[in-house]
Amino acid sequence: MSDIYDIVIVGGGPGGMSAGIYGSRSRLKTVILQKGRLGGQAATTEELENYPGFGRGTTGPELMQAMADHAESFGTEIVRDEVVDLSLNGDVKLLTTKSGQVYKAKTVILALGAEPRSLNIRGENKFRGKGVSYCATCDADFFEELDVIVVGNGDAAVEEAMYLTKFAETVTIIVIHDEGILDCNQASAEKAMANPKIKWVWSSVLQEVKGDGLVESVVIKNIKTGELTEMQINGVFFFVGTVPKTELLKGQVDLDEQGYVITNEQMETSVAGVYAVGDCRVKYLRQVVTAASDGAIAAVAADKYLAEEEDFKVRVLNVKEPVWVAFWAPQVEASINAIADLEQWVAKTGTNVKLVKIDTYRNQRLVERYAVDEIPSALLFHKGELISKLSGSFSPEDLDNQMNLAGF
Repeated sequence: MSDIYDIVIVGGGPGGMSAGIYGSRSRLKTVILQKGRLGGQAATTEELENYPGFGRGTTGPELMQAMADHAESFGTEIVRDEVVDLSLNGDVKLLTTKSGQVYKAKTVILALGAEPRSLNIRGENKFRGKGVSYCATCDADFFEELDVIVVGNGDAAVEEAMYLTKFAETVTIIVIHDEGILDCNQASAEKAMANPKIKWVWSSVLQEVKGDGLVESVVIKNIKTGELTEMQINGVFFFVGTVPKTELLKGQVDLDEQGYVITNEQMETSVAGVYAVGDCRVKYLRQVVTAASDGAIAAVAADKYLAEEEDFKVRVLNVKEPVWVAFWAPQVEASINAIADLEQWVAKTGTNVKLVKIDTYRNQRLVERYAVDEIPSALLFHKGELISKLSGSFSPEDLDNQMNLAGF
């Protein structure tokens, strides 16, 4: 594939769709590459009531299809194909798909998602979205005045169980350890123990989820005696962790110990021009609404990145004459004076040298790329190459000397 896309988005969940909408609406050539069904985890949610503006009766598949239609209406291409290889360094990033296509991109937005860690219990997958849930924030209100169980006893499991007590009649936590032993922090354990709505089943594991269309009961196994007990229940919440789908990114971008992509507030990864959004990145809350927010931020950041890169290429890197690039900041008086002196020096020197001024506040990426650690600083470029650098205060004589040393 010879075309170069402004943005290639890997993943068609809410984060990827949102990025597609914002990217295409900014007149950027944008494509979403999605393995299989569009929508990510959200597309497997039968009822989705907490996305702003969409009330009761909204389903995950319907919302995701609406997002896809919205993105396509602005010109986003959506291609059903799986990315199997990446080359993210350099000005043009390369993405190879399972079908053998190679997509070229100026920027890449990674929306790979994550999935709940499955225990592969009998009935778990069968009743997913039909009484089996992995998110109390998403689904707690569906179980108002009903009885639910929680599988897991770490910090997240106990905190989510506490949240569930706002809605459910009873919340039973199944714990693999002996009575009184929990994996969560002590403060959470004490609060949970004191909550009258929370019940405990110790030294046990979940054996099976049963029902006719919806969850109706579970089978619990005591690991000490082997005894099986069937409990009538309306819902099962698994809180045993999530797994980011970032295997493809190892060695490509920085990941944390759990495999989540590390980003800043602009969704930038450790590689210039590469962004990560949604559940695959390190974040506080993993919801459809936060993934959509991530996608919007990443697309806007990518648009700004492309504009800055193109401007710098046109004004500096692609210029045949020598170019002095002056880094300044409006709040640093010394840099304002230095800019004025540099302008006068360039005017006296003649047309064989050009001057480009860079506001460090608005161009942090260039500041980091060229290790500008003092304001003002002046960098001399010629035919795309950095020739010399002056930091702090500098005089016309310093500029003359650098030009002479460079052979101009």
